[in-house]
Amino acid sequence: FCNFDFDLAILFDMINSCPHNSDSPNEHLLHRLYALQQQFLHISPESMQQVASEFNLPVSQVASVVEFYSFFYTQPCGRFHILFSNCTSCGYLAGEQNLILILCQQLQVIPGKTRSDGLVSIDETSCIGLCDQSASLLINGLPVTRLNPDKIAEIAQCITTETPLAKWPAKWFEIQDTVHQRSLLLTEQFIPGSALQKVLTQGADETLSTILQSGLCGRGGAGFNTGKKWQLCREAPGNAHYVVCNADEGEPGTFKDRFLLRDQANALFEGMTVCAFVIGAEKGFVYLRGEYRYLLDHLHAVLNQNRQQGLLGQNILGHANFHFDIEIVVGAGAYICGEESALIESLEGKPGIPRIRPPFPVTHGYLGQPTVINNIETLIAAAHIAVHGSTWFKSVGTEKSTGSKILSVSGDCCSPGIYEYSFGVNIQQVLDDCHAHNVQAVQIGGPAGKLIGALDFNRTISFEDVSTGGSFLIFGQQRNLLAINRNFARFFAHESCGFCAPCRVGTQLLKNNLDKIANGRGTAYDIEKLKQLSQLIQHHSHCGLGHTAANHILDSLQHFPQVFEAKLKQHFTAQFDLDQALETARQVTNRDDAAAHLD
Repeated sequence: FCNFDFDLAILFDMINSCPHNSDSPNEHLLHRLYALQQQFLHISPESMQQVASEFNLPVSQVASVVEFYSFFYTQPCGRFHILFSNCTSCGYLAGEQNLILILCQQLQVIPGKTRSDGLVSIDETSCIGLCDQSASLLINGLPVTRLNPDKIAEIAQCITTETPLAKWPAKWFEIQDTVHQRSLLLTEQFIPGSALQKVLTQGADETLSTILQSGLCGRGGAGFNTGKKWQLCREAPGNAHYVVCNADEGEPGTFKDRFLLRDQANALFEGMTVCAFVIGAEKGFVYLRGEYRYLLDHLHAVLNQNRQQGLLGQNILGHANFHFDIEIVVGAGAYICGEESALIESLEGKPGIPRIRPPFPVTHGYLGQPTVINNIETLIAAAHIAVHGSTWFKSVGTEKSTGSKILSVSGDCCSPGIYEYSFGVNIQQVLDDCHAHNVQAVQIGGPAGKLIGALDFNRTISFEDVSTGGSFLIFGQQRNLLAINRNFARFFAHESCGFCAPCRVGTQLLKNNLDKIANGRGTAYDIEKLKQLSQLIQHHSHCGLGHTAANHILDSLQHFPQVFEAKLKQHFTAQFDLDQALETARQVTNRDDAAAHLD
């Protein structure tokens, strides 16, 4: 059990300050835009022009970046800016109560709009990685967890009285991490410098051989061999090589990286440095999701400590010509940036639109140079392997899935939190350990992963069976799986980058069809339409988001067809709601009287 308690006043100042040096060529575009937004509560055309001049970019490119990221606003948000998570685990629905509507009513705010006096704005956002903390929100970037109507009323009072966040009850901002199950990586605390001392003694060739022999594969879910990735990057020609940590954990239901960043930052940074030693890199980046900005002060403190101890910087641990340092770049709310080529685009100060592959990042990554991109868990595992060796790592797991896997377990269970298991663990074992009873379904790997029912609970977590980046969402018998599917479909429609038509249009059509069925206007024809659309999106989308956006629908249709059939009509019905189609006209004419509606 780990209670992460921070100095609220210091963190509030860090979040809301906007220091910048526009003459510095090292300032990242996303950071500069964030600083301006903190100063003016939005990014105006004048600010875009200013940034374009500072970075010597076309105004159109700056505008495209502002438009792309959901945490940038072109209209002023409130001095208290609140974003409720709409995740199925940490979302704003507490039983039958809609917490976002309760707060909006108490503060007289329209969702998605800033109150006329500029004091407050309230909206919703995709999962903020607090799925084990019950209903949660971000206020000016700071997390408030375990929401209920009483706490909502207290929040409303604090905002009404314009009480500064630094004077709010500190316990509201506490995040309590609970580790229920530990295996290889979480059993003992990592000793800073232990991996580097080992690899500097044995050399880059032997270190790479150890990583290869361990069988370590990427823990993001795809499972590409880590040692092979490092080897390909090492052998690729280039003017520079780079190490990038993908800390943009955006899959709904996933929060393990939040814990690892707070508890295992030393191991993460050392894993990046080990990789740098192997591939010959002098520069590394941590791409941190915007929802985790509140961890930035902690991460910078660990980096500075490592520099002081000679674990980063020039001549690391006295080893001549081994220079490596790490910079943290914070995203601005874009799930797609978890895709490695979109992440690189964002690192380069552009909209996070995935690249066409090949070429792959190991040969043409950041700035067109060879780049290794691994996620947090993979790099931490690499640091431990460097210390303990490949045999130690292969002592658990399966033949094709060596080592352990860290799971983010949430949903309908008594003990949500962090669980680390050897690969090959039975899904039923996880359910038993987290005290989940009367389970209807489990979504493994988030909405992009696999939905399974009770008949498949004997399957295992492994690359050869059910692979996952870490999300383990549990749904009890009381859950409406059609509503869950609508939530997931809405998520993908919102997070599509819009680059390709199959995903941009297809995800919206999937959402609309699910809404139609849920509203009792669907027929068997709509089920066939869902299947056809799903296949089209899977096979013709540009990147992984589209390839996996329909997984939850296809799995649900296969394992839980009754969920859809119960809502179907037996005759043809209109594709759309005629009254709802007039909503835009009502908004334009500012009418909402009875005569403006169809019976």
